[in-house]
Amino acid sequence: MAEPMRSLASKLNWLRAGVLGANDGIVSVAGLVMGVAGATQNSAALFIAGLAGLVAGALSMAGGEYVSVSTQKDTELAAVQKVRELLEADPEKAMADLSAVYENQGCTRELANQVARTLNDHDAIATHTQAQYGISAHEQTSPWIAAFASFIAFTMGALIPLIAMVCASVSVRVISTSVAVMVALALTGSISAWLGGANISRAVLRNCLVGALTMGITYLVGNMVGIHI
Repeated sequence: MAEPMRSLASKLNWLRAGVLGANDGIVSVAGLVMGVAGATQNSAALFIAGLAGLVAGALSMAGGEYVSVSTQKDTELAAVQKVRELLEADPEKAMADLSAVYENQGCTRELANQVARTLNDHDAIATHTQAQYGISAHEQTSPWIAAFASFIAFTMGALIPLIAMVCASVSVRVISTSVAVMVALALTGSISAWLGGANISRAVLRNCLVGALTMGITYLVGNMVGIHI
């Protein structure tokens, strides 16, 4: 039962990370195209700026995720190796440490020893690694998969303000982009809150407020710069 629960938690974490990545793409590129729209009405300039922001942001997200997950994976593998070496060099100490973990969690000494022996006989490496480090000995996240997922999530989010800005007519492009971004942020905010068990209304309001401030400030900055160029 524990393994399916860990698998479900892992999938939910991946989904939450994907939603947050899309949210970053929406806000980042929305702010960028709004800033450029405040300075110029040139559609080509808007498209180039938005596309450059999309590509740069997606690559940055992917690269950052790759480095982060690689570091985490290296740390987890080092922990597994440390457990393996301890089990080979001093199995009695390893068992004592394992029993102490369960005893500290509320088991009596006798029950802690019994649980430790039973789980140790089933899968020693996995049991000691999970108990002492809280990680899986057999499942490590792939840095490449994490990087690809971040790249896709950011790109999907960034396409919303970019398409809304370049496809709308000049007279309504700012309004249409604002509406599209607000709807998208309301969606990502509600999904992330639902996944985390948080208050949905508060999360949506916070998400939309951040997006509105980002677009408003960058538009004003772009407008002021555009006037003086």
